[in-house]
Amino acid sequence: MDWKISSGFLAEMIPLQLPAVIGTEIAGTVVDAGPGVTEFRIGARVVGFADSRAFAEFAVAGAARLARIPEGLTAEQAVTLATAAETALRGLKLLAPAPASAVVVNGAAGAVGSAVVQILVADGHTVIGTASPINHDYVRSLGAEPVTYGTTMLDEITTAAPREIDAAFDTAGQGFISRMAGLVPPNRMVTITDFAAGDQGAIVAGGDPLALTAETLSPVLDLASHGAFRTKIAQTFPFDQLTQALALSLTGHGRGKIVVRGVSLH
Repeated sequence: MDWKISSGFLAEMIPLQLPAVIGTEIAGTVVDAGPGVTEFRIGARVVGFADSRAFAEFAVAGAARLARIPEGLTAEQAVTLATAAETALRGLKLLAPAPASAVVVNGAAGAVGSAVVQILVADGHTVIGTASPINHDYVRSLGAEPVTYGTTMLDEITTAAPREIDAAFDTAGQGFISRMAGLVPPNRMVTITDFAAGDQGAIVAGGDPLALTAETLSPVLDLASHGAFRTKIAQTFPFDQLTQALALSLTGHGRGKIVVRGVSLH
């Protein structure tokens, strides 16, 4: 989202008055708190979403947009799951899969897709995840059965499913909702990318990136601190290489999150 904002692709939703600071996800240490804030003491390690934008020496965030980082989890690990976990849990809340059911996740190797897979697996579901063949081992390591998004996708899903499929979560689009219509009723599918799929009866999980809260983060942070949830860091850049970090994100290649390490104050 950061390079899309800086390039002007989201100008209607997020207009910029230059010079502007960008960046949404943050993790760090509380250095001050406003009047009436009791949730976080100075020195608390927190993760969440910045109101003032993230790529700066300091960031400002409302208390509702932050969650405490548990012991055993670094700030770098925590910040990689903020948006992915929020998006995954918001979509799953709308989808409400039946207990211990079979669920298909489209784009299972991506940031949100891998979050959805891990949350479902931890909750006792059987998960089938679409991914390119090069990512099958990674999807399998998350606890899902990988299938290839292609001409044989539906046959592979049918073969992999141990029982009737209850629901599907689409994180990658590419006509997935339409293709799955013969296996799963549209109202048992949620998408975060195919906004036109609402006309087919699918659930569209849209969200305002400037209004995200940390309400859903704590359960995933707890899973991560116990090793039951993980995200891959593709590369970490120092603050003065922010341009290179955005350029890497722009390529759309590689698996994992890109982290920018802030300026140390000590």
